[in-house]
Amino acid sequence: MTNSPATSRLALAAAGVTVVLWASAFVSIRSAGAAYSPGALALGRLLAGALVLGAVLLIRREGLPSRAAWPGIAVSGLLWFGAYMVVLNWGEQEVDAGTAAMVVNIGPILIALLGARFLGEKLPPRLLAGMGVSFAGAVAVGLSMSGEGHASVLGVVLCLLAAVAYAGGVVAQKPALAHGSALQVTTFGCLVGTVACLPFAGQLLEEAGRAPLSATLNMVYLGVFPTALAFTTWAYALARTTAGRMGATTYAVPALVVVMAWVFLGELPGLLTLAGGVLCLAGVAVSRSRPKPGKSGTSGTSGKPVQDSAENAETAPEAV
Repeated sequence: MTNSPATSRLALAAAGVTVVLWASAFVSIRSAGAAYSPGALALGRLLAGALVLGAVLLIRREGLPSRAAWPGIAVSGLLWFGAYMVVLNWGEQEVDAGTAAMVVNIGPILIALLGARFLGEKLPPRLLAGMGVSFAGAVAVGLSMSGEGHASVLGVVLCLLAAVAYAGGVVAQKPALAHGSALQVTTFGCLVGTVACLPFAGQLLEEAGRAPLSATLNMVYLGVFPTALAFTTWAYALARTTAGRMGATTYAVPALVVVMAWVFLGELPGLLTLAGGVLCLAGVAVSRSRPKPGKSGTSGTSGKPVQDSAENAETAPEAV
């Protein structure tokens, strides 16, 4: 796949929107989770997202995706929109936000490995190096933010399950985007997740009656922005890059979480937290960078420079 400069810029902007909104989700989950149980919060979030996505789909008259897209939509809907959201909400009630962010951030590494195994994606040295730097930064951020918090074995296991569900959902979604638009794949994936979470409907109705307005508004926010909008912009960018590179891009989230916790929660970051945030961003920059021209070798006959085989066939991914 090759992208025009304009399309590449749009994909980069879409990835940026996604990471900002997903970072904000960690703050909103902490607020809404005080009033809603994990399953009820996931269902309420998905209902809000599905309503918005369904309305946009009808307005745009995109209809149903082709039959070939449905296996990926079903698996990503169950794993990412369903299981991931429930276990992440539950995990964040059992551990502090820093530990949750640290453990869940093994997800991009799993995405890269699963993408190589099941999608045949390359693992360029720059991608691996960048992910290593970013993961070190995520660990630093998590350790610094969890110093006065709490963490249970159950909470850590739940966050690990969330990372696995996230990675599996992304890898399943990637092939579906070859047969359906970003809006179609996101909308029907969200609907699959909503149906999977319907057993929590009774809890949602009961808890909504006594929850403070701020918690309910945070739940609606999670559905409209970090779900409906951010998952659509994610799918748009994912269709134009590899799963591994998109996963690496999300390492910007811990750095943004630090900034948002500072601004909205008054949690002043320490030096270790700031250093970890810088490492996260530096790793993303490394994973997105291109090798310098002329350093990848030359062809055997023409003498023209060619790219390293690990980077070849990834012209579009470099844009995101």
